[in-house]
Amino acid sequence: MKKIMPFLFALALTACGQSETPAPAALPTVEALAADPERLKELRQQCRLDRAALSDELCNRVAEATRKRFFGDGTVPYTPPETPPKF
Repeated sequence: MKKIMPFLFALALTACGQSETPAPAALPTVEALAADPERLKELRQQCRLDRAALSDELCNRVAEATRKRFFGDGTVPYTPPETPPKF
C-alpha cells in the first residue's frame, strides 16, 4: 500500500493540471470587435454555427460588440416636437 500511494498522489496532481482554454488576454476586446465589422461578421457566423468550438466568453463578447454597434453609444438623436401631434 505504501508503494502505491506516491503513484496515486502523482496521478492526482497530473489530473489537476490547467485546462486548454485560451487565456482571457488572448481574446479580442468588445471595443476591438465593434471597430472591425468584417471580423465581427465572421465570428458571429462561427458562433451561430458551432458555439461549442469557440469559447462562450468569445461568443458573449461578439454578442456585446454587435449590440454596441446596433445601439451606438446610447444617446438618442431623436427629439420629439414641442407640440404633440393631433390625431
